[in-house]
Amino acid sequence: MTPFRWSDREVRRALGLHAGEDEPTYGRVWTDTRSVAEGDLFVALVGERFDGHDYLHEAARAGARGAVVAAERADVAADAGLHTYPVQDTLIAFGQLARHRRRALPARVVGITGSSGKTTTKDLCRAAVGEERRTWATVGNLNNRVGVPRTLLDAPTDAEVVLVEMGTNLPGEIGILTAIAEPGLGIVTTVGEAHLEGLGSIEGVLHEKLALVRGLPEGATALVGDEPPALADAARATGRRIRVAGWGARADADLRPVDAHIGGEGGTRWTWQGHDVHLALPGRAAVTDALLALGAARELGVDGAAAVRGLAGVTASGMRGEVRRLGSLRVIVDCYNANPQSVRAALELLATLPHAGARIAVLGSMLELGERSDALHRALLDEALRGPIDRVVATGAFAIAAAALPASDRLLVHADVDGLAGRLVATLDGTELVLLKGSRGVRLERVLEPLTSAFGSREG
Repeated sequence: MTPFRWSDREVRRALGLHAGEDEPTYGRVWTDTRSVAEGDLFVALVGERFDGHDYLHEAARAGARGAVVAAERADVAADAGLHTYPVQDTLIAFGQLARHRRRALPARVVGITGSSGKTTTKDLCRAAVGEERRTWATVGNLNNRVGVPRTLLDAPTDAEVVLVEMGTNLPGEIGILTAIAEPGLGIVTTVGEAHLEGLGSIEGVLHEKLALVRGLPEGATALVGDEPPALADAARATGRRIRVAGWGARADADLRPVDAHIGGEGGTRWTWQGHDVHLALPGRAAVTDALLALGAARELGVDGAAAVRGLAGVTASGMRGEVRRLGSLRVIVDCYNANPQSVRAALELLATLPHAGARIAVLGSMLELGERSDALHRALLDEALRGPIDRVVATGAFAIAAAALPASDRLLVHADVDGLAGRLVATLDGTELVLLKGSRGVRLERVLEPLTSAFGSREG
């Protein structure tokens, strides 16, 4: 297969520029001068705390051959000796280059979004599809207007399937990312009260996430989770072919788990289409994510047995619901993100995971919830205290919420994460099941080191 070649002509076609007089070629399209290689095309992106135009001379010294720059800074690029492509907005241009590359890929592109579970579903799709198809996927959670183009630009020519994770915290972003990636198959994991600071309401979140479905070509298929009910209903209203996966009656019969059982570490065993599935990831939400991945594999023509075989090797990635053993103490580390929906799922896992000792929920702030933040933290803390949890430890915004609730001997309040660990350790005997749940910015995983020091050396 002939490798894609970034020629001057291809760059200009992608950016809508007039043809030039010479014909330089480029090895890669790159945005970071720290890893620019000889012959690269450098795109001078501009962020809140950086301006790529300040590094044009550095890019040239590192070997860059050309640069995509804001029109008003074209003279700087020329002065650095770079072949120059002036544009109005370099971020938009970066997306245009990625879309041009995507159109040259023979691969099928799958777009994946949702309020939670995006990365898990992407990892499960990669495992299920990768058994029979050469698969390329978003690295980590690089799912924004820089990460999505990066995924497409880095995709190898021989990839048969490209999985593109798409995230957002502002209206219109999913539509922009969909226009760049042009997926032929879409997945929306779920919709919940996340990024309300930018998206305003659950209705705003739903509208934003479904931009992926609306952006699919006519006749294309989208897979969606069965929670909340409004997701499937609104997805069907787009006119696309909709498949629904999950536990309930709303899910399609062939995308539900049969005879599901929870194992000692939270993993599940169940049956799908006559195949025995062993999923190491804990929790009911992970089963829905796995069903979405299996549905996608089927749409892509992957054999069911091969897809199930692929799922068996997937384990929880760092701080996304992984269960750690520290002697006889077990800790559910779920500190990568937090919104009301994902906190409820984590509390459900804490309540249902087989364990003989006490169950402790340590809750850190849910960020980016806007003006509803206080009310949502109060409601969730009240739910946790009413549930089958032995003790709730509230910190950050949950600690503030505790002041509005009746006193409870099951509630421990600490203003912030700093200093929390010592107080928590003093209340444990080392046989408990502890949940650490909070948004990434809270860094609740800081509690792990003191817990490990206190209980990790004890025999389990």
